[in-house]
Amino acid sequence: MRYDIVIIGGAIVGSSIAYYLREEGFSGSIALIERDPQFAHAATTLSCASIRQQFSIPQNIRLSQFTMKLFRRLKEEFGADADIGFREGGFLILASENGLPILNANHEAQVAEGADIVLEDADQLTRRFPWLSTEGISAGSYGRSGEGWFDAHAMLTLFRKALRGKNVDFMTASVIGIERQGHRVTSVRLDNGETIEAGTVLNAAGPNAGTVAAMAGLVLPVEPRKRNVFVFEAREKYADMPLLVDPSGIYVRPEGSVYLTGGAEPEEGDGPADPQDFEVDWPLFEEVIWPVLATRIPAFEAIKPTRAWAGHYDYNTLDQNAVIGPHPKVKNFLFANGFSGHGLQQAPAVGKALAELLVHGGYRTVDCSAFGYIRVAEGRAFRELNVI
Repeated sequence: MRYDIVIIGGAIVGSSIAYYLREEGFSGSIALIERDPQFAHAATTLSCASIRQQFSIPQNIRLSQFTMKLFRRLKEEFGADADIGFREGGFLILASENGLPILNANHEAQVAEGADIVLEDADQLTRRFPWLSTEGISAGSYGRSGEGWFDAHAMLTLFRKALRGKNVDFMTASVIGIERQGHRVTSVRLDNGETIEAGTVLNAAGPNAGTVAAMAGLVLPVEPRKRNVFVFEAREKYADMPLLVDPSGIYVRPEGSVYLTGGAEPEEGDGPADPQDFEVDWPLFEEVIWPVLATRIPAFEAIKPTRAWAGHYDYNTLDQNAVIGPHPKVKNFLFANGFSGHGLQQAPAVGKALAELLVHGGYRTVDCSAFGYIRVAEGRAFRELNVI
C-alpha cells in the first residue's frame, strides 16, 4: 500500500489535520492510523475539555481563537445537528501577590489579541463571585466571553463523522517502525504486519509522539504525563462559576449537577508516566485538592467525591508548548505534538495550519512558524507560562 499522506494518531489532532487537508483541496490519498479506535485511553477523551484565551503567548491565543470561531459556526460547518455542549462559562485565574507580575503581563498579551478578559482585584472578585474566598489572593483574570468547556467525545465524533465522506482510510493498528532513506521517511510499519509507503508522515500521536519520532531517528522532547480528574457533589450549585484556577494550580469547574477538579500533581517528581498506568491517585484528592477547595470556596468544606479518572497528556519537557511543522532536515516528517494540556482546544487550528502548509506551501490563517522544530534542535525554549 502507498499513501500520499500518513497521519499517525486518529484522535482530535490527527482527525483535524485530515479534515482540513480535504477542506483545503488536497486530492491525494490519506491514511489515518489509530491504535485505540474506541479512544478509551486517548488524551482527547480523557481531558477536562475546556477552551481558553488566557495564555501568555500571542500565538497560543490565536490558535484558541480560531477554534472558538469554529464553535460559533459549528452547525454551519458540520450540519444542523452538530452540538458539543459548549458552555461559555469563562476561566477565572487567580494570583497571589507573587504571581501578580505574570498575571499582569499575560493579561496585556491577551487584551492585545482582542480577548475579552478583565483583570480584577480581590474586592472586585468578591463582588462578582460572593461564594469566593480571596484569602491570599491579590487579583484574578476573568474571561467574560470566548472561554468555557464542552464535550470532548462529541467534538471528536463530529470530525470523525465528517471524514467518512472525504475519502480518508481509517486504519486500526499501532505503528512499530518508520523507515528512512537519508533525509526522507519512506514507509511506516504496523503491528499487523503491513508496511505502508508514505509520501509524507504526520506525527499526531499525542502522549506517544516522542516514541513515534524516535522510530524515525528524530528527537522530540515529548512524553506522557499522568493527570487525574476527580468528580464530586456539593449541596451548593453555583450557576455563575467559571473554570477557577487557584494559585496552587488546582482547578475546579461545574459539570451539570456535579463538579470536576484536578491539577494536584506535584511538579517535583512529575515525570514520564507508565503508558499502561491509568490508575487514579485518590490520595491527591483527599490530601491536596480538598483542603484547597475548602479554603477557596468555603461551601466546599462539605463535598462528596463520586468517581475519577486518570489520563495522559503530551508534555513537552522543553517549554510546555506545541511543536508544529516539518523537521528542518527530514522535511516530509511533520510534527503536531507537545501541546502540554491544551491540544484539544487548539487541534482544529493546527489542523487548518498544517493543511495550508502542505497544500499551499505556507501558513495562511494562523502562522505557526514560532512553534517550529528548529527551536527543539537548538534547545531554545519558547515557553508558555500559563499551563494548566
